[in-house]
Amino acid sequence: MASSMSPALRQVLWVRRAAAAALIPTRSLSTSTWRLAQTQTQDTQLITVNEKLDISTITGVPEEHIKPRKVHIYVPARNAMQSGVQNTKKWRLEFDSRERWENPLMGWASTADPLSNMVLSFSSQEDAIAFAEKNGWSYELDEKRIAKPKSKSYGANFSWNKRTRVSTK
Repeated sequence: MASSMSPALRQVLWVRRAAAAALIPTRSLSTSTWRLAQTQTQDTQLITVNEKLDISTITGVPEEHIKPRKVHIYVPARNAMQSGVQNTKKWRLEFDSRERWENPLMGWASTADPLSNMVLSFSSQEDAIAFAEKNGWSYELDEKRIAKPKSKSYGANFSWNKRTRVSTK
């Protein structure tokens, strides 16, 4: 039967078998290899859009809260109560505060701004700036501060000089 097939039909069947073998997991393929084959076939179907899209009408946030915004990009300071550096590696984007008032019933602080409590984290300064520029927000950038290490020695605790006249008695 294989000898009676035309070369074009043989090639089509061979391509279909190869595509099916790449998508069907077998015992010889590991799970990661199968997932890699799936992602490679899915990546060819991606569509890229080069123009800037305005999605403010879809989000439901009023336009006056989105368009004339100013954001603050910074790296948070280390917690003074602990010696760790948790949350000091990422850049944060925080929105400027709008009108706030005290709620007369409970005394809580109230705001009509939906973005007032939203803080976004980014892995790099460039990502945060690109996000702000993509949304058309003006931004204020605080550079990352690097603390200068202070030289300390154990012997300085017991030194006697005029500046530190503290008796150990």
